[in-house]
Amino acid sequence: MNINELINTGDLKVVTKVFNPETNITGGYTSDLLSDVMANTKKDNIWITLQTHLNITAVASLKEIAAVIVVMDREISKETLDKAIEEKITILTTPLTSFQISGKIYDCGIR
Repeated sequence: MNINELINTGDLKVVTKVFNPETNITGGYTSDLLSDVMANTKKDNIWITLQTHLNITAVASLKEIAAVIVVMDREISKETLDKAIEEKITILTTPLTSFQISGKIYDCGIR
């Protein structure tokens, strides 16, 4: 499944541009602890978090994350969004909780 296909499954809103829409998602990871994400994610994973601060862009860039999904429609600062655009990081939001969106993404076949 690629990022565009994931977005089209519903419950996801594009907040930045989708920079690499055809990127095949290699897996997913749900965590709010940046060091945990740095230690355990892989290239082209989806990262699900409630974090919205500037450091999510640094971690996503470092780990070559396919997209960051921010849960519970949390507001993301302009500074974070500007940096995400600069670093070509796709950020999506959802009204769902981490648990709910993780289950939906798993059901879509992303393991």
